[in-house]
Amino acid sequence: MNTPNRTVVVTGIGATTPLGGDSATTWEGLVAGRSGVATMKHEWAAGMPVQIAAEVAVDPSEVIPRPHLRKLDRSAALALIATREAWADAGFTARAGEDPAAEPTRVGAVIASGIGGVTTLLNQWDILREKGWRKVSPHAVTMLMPNSPAANVCIEVGAQAGAHTPVSACASGAEAVGYATEMIRNGRADVVVAGGTEAAIHPLQIAAFSNMMALSKNSGDPTKVSRPYDVARDGFVLGEGAGVVVLESAEHAAARGARVYCEMLGQGLSADAHHMAQPEPSGRGIAAALRHLLEQTDLKPEQIAHVNAHATSTEQGDLAEIRALRRVLGDDLDHVALSATKSMTGHLLGGAGGVETVATVLALHHRLAPPTINVDELDPEVDADVVRDEARALPSGTIAAINNSFGFGGHNVVLALRSI
Repeated sequence: MNTPNRTVVVTGIGATTPLGGDSATTWEGLVAGRSGVATMKHEWAAGMPVQIAAEVAVDPSEVIPRPHLRKLDRSAALALIATREAWADAGFTARAGEDPAAEPTRVGAVIASGIGGVTTLLNQWDILREKGWRKVSPHAVTMLMPNSPAANVCIEVGAQAGAHTPVSACASGAEAVGYATEMIRNGRADVVVAGGTEAAIHPLQIAAFSNMMALSKNSGDPTKVSRPYDVARDGFVLGEGAGVVVLESAEHAAARGARVYCEMLGQGLSADAHHMAQPEPSGRGIAAALRHLLEQTDLKPEQIAHVNAHATSTEQGDLAEIRALRRVLGDDLDHVALSATKSMTGHLLGGAGGVETVATVLALHHRLAPPTINVDELDPEVDADVVRDEARALPSGTIAAINNSFGFGGHNVVLALRSI
């Protein structure tokens, strides 16, 4: 059944984030401008240079039974929680094959993670050193594998069309959604569960990101630290969570009478080829991804009403993105409502693209752009209309939105969605 260039739609969403244990609570938090950043309560955090993070609001232990949870890295557990919500939200009542609307060989899974099972790896290493090899978990390998979240999701929904794990640092979740879109468009699958997950809040990551001057060391109110576009921004806040969407061919969704949130238009890709950690300052690479997006779709700059920006709260990254948007969209950027949701969720690394895709879907569905919080004094170089403090209504009619995700190493992924 090779039917290229099929229309792709979003029929289900799921999330577990620092703002809530599901997509509805997360969206309520985003619209309200509520921060999910707090002081960490772990004993190890007291001696760290950074003592704040954006941890999930609902711990996986409250959702997944312990016998199952002990076989999962935290990143896989978060992915499963988001997937279960998205799968049910799409209207499926059982695994593919058990639900007659989902043929297993036509269902895929693309779940990304930027770092993977790093907490399992580090914790099991500690056990090996302290207690000996016999105490190392027999599940350690299948927990720490980067493809573990995708594999667990694949098994959960019965997806036999393929299980994939793009790894492109902080662009991973968005690249997963783009890959899934192509699977459907090219006729390889009818339904794909896609998104990103990350659970890397651990002393090593805190120390490493801190030493490379990526994390904010602001010791004030934790809820005020993540501040994209503000003149006083000094780095991002590490977060964790997962965001998943169910993508489907329009024909398949219509045949089973599914509710459709919006259309997934496609993706634009590029690489900076510039630096391992810093973006190309002029925004050249990001601009190339945006142009690729416009070339690959029928999207016109004047149709774009909303952008969920990557905007991590670093000076170089925030400004490179703005410069690229202005370079490609020109004067059309003036009517775009720009939101930086990491001001509330922190930076979920490989999970960011998944969670922010869910946020972009809901922005189109509810015609509402979430606010960017903590912008007390807008950087004068931010030449764009930043939605600040309060959510803003989006226009009626057919509109489009963009979700930007960029990763260490120069990975650039731009997703486009359109209202229905």
